[in-house]
Amino acid sequence: MRKTLALLTAVAMSIPAMAQQSAPAKAGNPVINGWYADPEAAIFGKTYWIFPTFSDKYEKQVFFDAFSSPDLGRWTKHPHILDTAAVKWAKKAMWAPAIVEKGGKYYFFFAANDIQNDQEQGGIGVAVSNKPGGPYKDYLGKPLIDKFHNGAQPIDQFVFHDKDGQYYMIYGGWRHCNIARLKPDFTGFEPFADGTEFKEITPSGYVEGPFMFIHNGKYYFMWSEGGWTGPNYSVAYAIADSPAGPFKRIGKILQQDTTVATGAGHHSVINVPGTDRFYIVYHRRPLTETAANHRVTCIDEMRFDENGLIVPVKITNEGVTPVKIR
Repeated sequence: MRKTLALLTAVAMSIPAMAQQSAPAKAGNPVINGWYADPEAAIFGKTYWIFPTFSDKYEKQVFFDAFSSPDLGRWTKHPHILDTAAVKWAKKAMWAPAIVEKGGKYYFFFAANDIQNDQEQGGIGVAVSNKPGGPYKDYLGKPLIDKFHNGAQPIDQFVFHDKDGQYYMIYGGWRHCNIARLKPDFTGFEPFADGTEFKEITPSGYVEGPFMFIHNGKYYFMWSEGGWTGPNYSVAYAIADSPAGPFKRIGKILQQDTTVATGAGHHSVINVPGTDRFYIVYHRRPLTETAANHRVTCIDEMRFDENGLIVPVKITNEGVTPVKIR
């Protein structure tokens, strides 16, 4: 009898420990080492990818690194997938990548040189590779967009693949956002039905960093607000029935938590294939840092309420539970 009681007691005492051991570990934030910002997240096959801006002084932003993971927890660095040696017109400030796969090739869109007017050389370019991890080479030998249209600085490009097969470029800084129809070969743009090539879709509060995805048949348009160097950098969104809107601002869904980090913004969103699990991939500034370029890349879960509205994201130090793509 004593042996039975002793055995039962040992089993009972071991249950909490066993439960603790079986609980899945979180990936932790930040997810990659180093100063990185403006992350473009993508899924190719069964691999997650992050393509960020190297966060440093403009004159040192002359290359891009990429990171891949099988589960959002373990990340492999792919250094210098593109740099100014491969893009003769790019000299500095290589920012905010966007990437799409088409026809077995990977098209990598980027901004360079932080141009301030139409007379300066730079803008939005595109590079191409046979692998997501590069190396990439300049696709056009010149910028795809090198002028200001509707007041939008040619930076922060996002390429949106609509359900009808059309690819759109959505881009713009200086508080203006444009949408344009990409040609099938990504060498230029096709006009809309009204003859307009660059259509402004700027919502209230927009500053930069546009992103778009479809959820339950609706177009969710997201952007960054506030100043990128400040603590109040944040993400807001709108919903419409078409990629060109009109978009009426609903509210903020990502912002600082003074117990965790400041300056949470310039993001992308991924949906694990075959699931309703959505993650927001973004940058923020650690509480210990004040330097403008001390930004790190993080991932947290993003949820929707019963009306399809985005529930404000809680930024965390724990991050997300690793999940493989089935």
